[in-house]
Amino acid sequence: MRVLVVGGGGREHALCWAIAASPLCDKLYCAPGNAGIAQEAECVPIVATDLDGLVAFARSNRIDFVVVGPEAPLVAGLVDRLESSGIKAFGPSAAAARLEGSKAFMKDLCRQHGIPTAAYATFTDPLAAKAHVRSKASGCVVKADGLAAGKGVVVAATVAAAVAAIDGLTHELGAAATTLVIEELLVGEEASFHALVDGTTVLPLATAQDYKRVGDGDRGPNTGGMGAYSPAPVVSDAMAAEVVKRILKPTVTAMATAGTPFRGVLYAGLMITHEGPKLLEYNVRFGDPECQVLIPRMMSDLLPALVATRDGELAKFHLRWWDKAAVCVVMATTGYPGAYPKGSVIRGLDAAGSLPDVTVFHAGTARVDDDIVAQGGRVLGVTALGTTIRGAQAQAYSAIDRIDWPEGFCRRDIGRRASA
Repeated sequence: MRVLVVGGGGREHALCWAIAASPLCDKLYCAPGNAGIAQEAECVPIVATDLDGLVAFARSNRIDFVVVGPEAPLVAGLVDRLESSGIKAFGPSAAAARLEGSKAFMKDLCRQHGIPTAAYATFTDPLAAKAHVRSKASGCVVKADGLAAGKGVVVAATVAAAVAAIDGLTHELGAAATTLVIEELLVGEEASFHALVDGTTVLPLATAQDYKRVGDGDRGPNTGGMGAYSPAPVVSDAMAAEVVKRILKPTVTAMATAGTPFRGVLYAGLMITHEGPKLLEYNVRFGDPECQVLIPRMMSDLLPALVATRDGELAKFHLRWWDKAAVCVVMATTGYPGAYPKGSVIRGLDAAGSLPDVTVFHAGTARVDDDIVAQGGRVLGVTALGTTIRGAQAQAYSAIDRIDWPEGFCRRDIGRRASA
């Protein structure tokens, strides 16, 4: 098979790393890719949101299968465009991708079908949204309705913080925050639950847990993700079965009934409360950095699983997993998630990657002459396997300590909550 992976982050590096190892893959391309992906695939300079360019490339290069990594091209309808051109693609249609593209759509679906989630209200008028939060006795969660690269959610502990969040999101995100969703503040432990869905069948993947806040101890603003680990002890086998029964299957059934069947990765962000699991949000693609801990734990060949998802054959499919834990620590450019400089040189990557069971996934990197330089906010995902989460955590940080990048930083507590 001639395969094209769309995207250029750490998630796409992990996908390319796995797909390149598949005996089904004869030729692998990635658009646009990054310096690390270039070791696995031929990178082509087409950005993930250039739908015309991607379709034209797939046609001219006789691509058999396209794997779409990021959410923006999915919401924009890339899969629809590819399939209408006769090119098989992994990922949901634009109509199904609304589960991530519109938080209000997702919340309304939950209300209509009895899917457990936080109480909420939606607003198109910021003044009305402020009046609503002022009527509450406690904090809340303020969300921009549209895509915001992981930065459209503010957990506000006080009314004043919620009012400030409304002003901040509407000012900073523009069209993505034309509609605001105000939710009750749930208490519990978060978890990430991924499943392959072929329109009807739900095939759960391994569990994971990520870290959204930029600083140790879950302090500071939300980011696209500063690290993750798998498995997530908070999601027992019984809890996983409950998530599938009460959250994922009703969603999949509702989408199919509406004539917009979901095919791809359905990633549920959960809060495990004293009342059971509740849905925080849906993403319609692999999480980043959760993908970087799920893929190394997968014993099965990833590519046929993706093809079976697209072809509606998951009922016959099974996945096997290594009995190991994985921890991914994200290294970011100082200043992220705010403004940050570009072009700093990263050294020591070979030394870090030479440690046993360590893989350094690239995100915002580029090669300039003989140097690897930082070109983004989240730049590296240093991933390690171990017999326990504690062991994987120690190995990941040992690798990080070999990387020479003064302009970078990372959290130092990734995996701690599961290794205590």
